Amino acid sequence: MSARKFHYKKEFRLESGKSLPELEIAYHTYGNFVTGKSKVVWVCHALTASSDVFDWWKGLFGATDFYNPDEYFIVCDNILGSFYGTTGAASINPETEKPYFLSFPMITVRDMVKAKQLLAAHLGIEKIHTVIGGSLGGQQAIEWSIEEPERIEHLVAIATSALHSPWGIAFRESQRMALETDPTFRTESLSAGQNGMKTARAIALLSYRNYHAYRQSQSEETNEKTDNFRAASYQNYQGDKLVKRFNAHVYWYLSKAMDTHNVGRGRKSVTNALASIKAKTLAVGITSDILFPPNEQSFLAEHIPGAEFREIDSLYGHDGFLLETKQLTEAINQFY
Repeated sequence: MSARKFHYKKEFRLESGKSLPELEIAYHTYGNFVTGKSKVVWVCHALTASSDVFDWWKGLFGATDFYNPDEYFIVCDNILGSFYGTTGAASINPETEKPYFLSFPMITVRDMVKAKQLLAAHLGIEKIHTVIGGSLGGQQAIEWSIEEPERIEHLVAIATSALHSPWGIAFRESQRMALETDPTFRTESLSAGQNGMKTARAIALLSYRNYHAYRQSQSEETNEKTDNFRAASYQNYQGDKLVKRFNAHVYWYLSKAMDTHNVGRGRKSVTNALASIKAKTLAVGITSDILFPPNEQSFLAEHIPGAEFREIDSLYGHDGFLLETKQLTEAINQFY
């Protein structure tokens, strides 16, 4: 199934005060929408994913999975600034008829949510049964629940936080430093910065998994090796995979946007902002997650009225939110 497009032909004002002359949003829907009857589930995706949630969240979303189009009307938009059809650094600037590249304005998680609100209006969706996301997707889901507390009925926030931590920002900055050491990064080309992005992705993987996950999956079967280790090959392989499907400028902007996440900005305090959420909330942590440790999700549950906290036991670290779909299904089913 290919993505559909919504073209917003008016100026799109950003939190920074800058603006885009117009906005295009790519999105997928699954199921049939009936006003006032459909249970709408809106999926907010993470850093390098797309709007095709049936492709990347199999086991939780699919024809025979918990979130299926027979029971729910499912929407997933490609986030503002990304690479799969929504306006971002690799898109054509209608004012110059050339790609934005590094002239693209800085965006925030709140800008991403504002774009979702435009799409929801376009689709005629007033009430959302559930907004769900992990990582950057979870940050968007929380922000939306604060921005429109009457619209969101359920919030499922997985492996995410109320504000991006200094630890998380340090990981992102390390990735951007790798990008910027690539001498091609500042060139105006869709292939710019690919070697830098490969290295950045390798750094990111260290935060997505952990010591124990690498030990289980990348250990050697012999004691005799002195080079060409499995772990080294894995880092190169994963870096190359991202290079083939993504863009370095887009990666840089999205990582900057992730750093902006702080629900307390302009709202007195973080706890005050969380207290304004009216959605029935499930905050899910992963035992081995070093990027968004479970204490960040328990903090959400402590400060969102009536929220529940569940912890998933997984070896796979932060990536557990994509892989542990059986445990997620059980937790969400019990939550409803």
